[in-house]
Amino acid sequence: MRFDQVWFRYARREDWTLRMVDLTVEPGATVVVLGRNGAGKSTLLQLAAGVLRPVRGAVRQRPGVVGWVPERFPADQPFTTEQYLTRTAAVRGLRGGREVDHWITRLGLDDHRHTRLAALSKGTAQKVGLAQALLVSPGLLVLDEPWEGLDSHARTLIPQIVGEVTAAGGAVLVSDHRGEIAGLPDAIRWTVTDGTVKTERAEPGDPGEVVVEIAVRRTDADTTMARLRADGHRVLGVRTERPR
Repeated sequence: MRFDQVWFRYARREDWTLRMVDLTVEPGATVVVLGRNGAGKSTLLQLAAGVLRPVRGAVRQRPGVVGWVPERFPADQPFTTEQYLTRTAAVRGLRGGREVDHWITRLGLDDHRHTRLAALSKGTAQKVGLAQALLVSPGLLVLDEPWEGLDSHARTLIPQIVGEVTAAGGAVLVSDHRGEIAGLPDAIRWTVTDGTVKTERAEPGDPGEVVVEIAVRRTDADTTMARLRADGHRVLGVRTERPR
């Protein structure tokens, strides 16, 4: 898939959200999209998935099957979990419930089969969003902040699922501001800054990063971490003892 001189803005008189984007995604590649909040990460992912169309330029050679998982799953629909996934499977040409059952079980949704979508927690709704994107093996899987709201078990599944999709020849685009990129060590990185996108791949032995330790007041820890993540940095851990 290729971004060919893509420009995008949401309204005619607004500033450009993205400018002159020229990028290529090869089959089997994993791409992590980084950048501070509001930089245009979600816009870039929606263009990749076909949810948005470029104002100028084009996205070419998009795979025929795209799995799209938005940051917030639209749970305001009059279905239970099982009903929604079954209907989605039927729309995509699947008959029988094998794939639905597989993803319900794998993502830990068995206890929520008959729960209405609107009654699900954010994390559980995100699992439903992930399940619907994987019912048919995608040639392109696009994940916008997929770790948000997930429990620890589901978070560990994301790298596994990404690996399975790429091993089958599909490409994966995923945004991350939580530092979960560590679970995707071979990923290409796209960094969105001021409407442009820079691409890089970390070389073996040269991660392209440095680790900076900082000390803050305990009461300021949460806001400091949130600010660092919003600026596109990874928070690797928190400890209460002083380094020796």
